[in-house]
Amino acid sequence: MAISGVLQLAASTLAFLLAAVGAKQWAISPTLLKMVFTLILYTIGNLIMLRLVRDFGMASAFTLSALLQLVAVNAIAIFYFSEELPSAQLAGILLAIIAVGLITLAPSK
Repeated sequence: MAISGVLQLAASTLAFLLAAVGAKQWAISPTLLKMVFTLILYTIGNLIMLRLVRDFGMASAFTLSALLQLVAVNAIAIFYFSEELPSAQLAGILLAIIAVGLITLAPSK
């Protein structure tokens, strides 16, 4: 993936992470402004993803995005929002990271 792809992936991930934080803030204290802000951020992230899909393919773009979001969203939930996950859920997240990593990074035949 070229530098421009990495930057686009970072931008979409940032948009999705900010949207996830907005969604959590809306869940804590719902307001129309929070909902609109969250929807705008999700839209921006998806528009960037459309370009990534066109340039790098659906499998690569969505798999890398999913892996980055999986790690980052859980880190934000645990460290910023002080959410606690049972060990079974933590194990599931770890297995998901490993699975997506294998799908993304394993050489194809």
